[in-house]
Amino acid sequence: MSVTVDRLETHWLIRLEGEFTLASAPELKRLLLEWLESGKDLQLDLERADEIDITLLQLLCAAGHEAARAGLGMVSRVSEAAAAAAREAGFVRFPGAAEA
Repeated sequence: MSVTVDRLETHWLIRLEGEFTLASAPELKRLLLEWLESGKDLQLDLERADEIDITLLQLLCAAGHEAARAGLGMVSRVSEAAAAAAREAGFVRFPGAAEA
């Protein structure tokens, strides 16, 4: 598991690489809350996420809902593994999940 965060002037970029499971949730939740408080848009890069479990999917979906409520943009690039995990868990609105 590797998380990289770039806090840019106009937006944040968060990259997730490797396996993300329940053990990864506290760190990612902290980062997502920090991002939401920043008031900037987010580019979420999951292209190198090899595994992502339902806990993380729920966390990312909740962050997306909060971003929309706050008027913030959240754009995601998703690996096939993350998209497949989202489809299998029934997250049809998860970015990339509809692309089968």
